[in-house]
Amino acid sequence: MFVQRAMRQATKAQTILGASPSKYTAKVLSSSRLYSTPALAPLDASKLEIKESKNQKALQDNSQLVFGKTFTDNMLTVEWEAGKGWGVPQIKEYGKLQLDPSAVVFHYAFECFEGMKAYKDKDGKTRLFRPDMNMKRFNRSAGRIALPSFEDEELTKLISEFLKVDDRWIPKGRGYSLYLRPTMIGTQESLGVGASNKAMIFVIASPVGPYFPSGFAAVNLLATSDKVRAWPGGTGDAKVGGNYAPCIRPQLDANKEGFQQNLWLFGADHQVTEVGTMNCFVFWKNEKGEKELVTPELDGSILPGVTRDSILSLTRTWGEFKVSERKFTMTDLVKADKEGRIIEMFGAGTACIVCPIKKIHYEGHDIHIPLDPSDKTSQAGKLTKRINDSIMDIQYGDVEGPKGWSVVV
Repeated sequence: MFVQRAMRQATKAQTILGASPSKYTAKVLSSSRLYSTPALAPLDASKLEIKESKNQKALQDNSQLVFGKTFTDNMLTVEWEAGKGWGVPQIKEYGKLQLDPSAVVFHYAFECFEGMKAYKDKDGKTRLFRPDMNMKRFNRSAGRIALPSFEDEELTKLISEFLKVDDRWIPKGRGYSLYLRPTMIGTQESLGVGASNKAMIFVIASPVGPYFPSGFAAVNLLATSDKVRAWPGGTGDAKVGGNYAPCIRPQLDANKEGFQQNLWLFGADHQVTEVGTMNCFVFWKNEKGEKELVTPELDGSILPGVTRDSILSLTRTWGEFKVSERKFTMTDLVKADKEGRIIEMFGAGTACIVCPIKKIHYEGHDIHIPLDPSDKTSQAGKLTKRINDSIMDIQYGDVEGPKGWSVVV
């Protein structure tokens, strides 16, 4: 109220005095801040309190690890409140959250999350892969559903401290890692639909093994157009929980027909968007005869994956073929298949890095995707394998990689 009144006074005065609108208004607003709401407390890693668990669980052998089934001894939590800002971060024993049944997260899907991993290199050091990108996306996702923002670097520092406390849980060996799930939820106790005045960030961790324990296993896809994963102006480019549950029923239907995942299509022209919960890549010879790696452009309906960006950056530095972000349709894929121009195709994401694709069922017909013509037993194409190995080399510190990609904790 005070600021609005100050603005009206500034506008009136500048008309009378002939003062520069921007300079005069800025001066009035500057003075008005003295009387406005106090600055909210930022997320501050220096305030961290550590109350780690005294009950250490038994570690599992690497061969027994199943994705997302086992969790470490501790968790990281920090709460936020409107008018106050971020509270004191805590590392404490892993346990149940206590929330009111009316908490808005249960009713209106005020929830977003990230997926990232911590790796042990050959020297025993712990590494994170491009955590800055995860933090930026986490903030964007929170903003999309009216949850509070936070200081990127401070949360990265807190996660680093969490990793030091639960260091014994980070499995050693290439392909093994500690999966991290930073999550933010709205916790206001109300059934009213509006921005939540309370929120919480929590981070839990789970030791995981290779996505393909026995080597690559190429998947079959059902091209799906009657259900859509995302749409322009929606939340497809945000990592919010509300994007995931609606995709489970179509996936179960695809499973019943013998397919592992859905190839999500959009629009009357059946644009290719994503593969299950992964970004989609096609390596082919385009209609100009050029070798091209193509993935759908970030139009607001595609999740800006960290692995997606890494693949684009790496392959562009190789300079061996064209790398494009653009729209393409099933008509384009069908035509390329008929003309023998498809070289290989894969999904990409944090959990698997890359997932080779060997068949797409579309409108009653199968499109068979080549894998490695030089090895009939191979379950992945040459480029798919090269990308996988190149990213893993950086993740485990075997190769330096671009600046800031592999961060030692």
